[in-house]
Amino acid sequence: MTEKNRELLNALFKALDDKKGENIKIIDISKISVMTDYFVITNGNSQPQVDALVDAAEEALLTAGVKDVKVEGGRNNGWTLIDAGNLIIHIFTKENRDFYDLERIWSDGKTVEL
Repeated sequence: MTEKNRELLNALFKALDDKKGENIKIIDISKISVMTDYFVITNGNSQPQVDALVDAAEEALLTAGVKDVKVEGGRNNGWTLIDAGNLIIHIFTKENRDFYDLERIWSDGKTVEL
């Protein structure tokens, strides 16, 4: 992992943790997928908390200088995806995280400990 990626992931983790994102997981999928290098997965306990997590993630990315950020899903749908190029952030409600279970689907990836 490059130092730049480590700094970005640390900033993102801190931003999500500050908004009480639950069970924040970072998975390195660079060896098993060409779509991105990392997935960051977390959930909130309510839609307003999910919205706050999305806002915090976007702010952390912009502060870190990530310019090309795309947000998919929008408000009030239980799952928002933020595409920041070499990392994709998935922010769920608890129910949707349990239902889609991305950690199981991408279990061949390597969990990143910061």
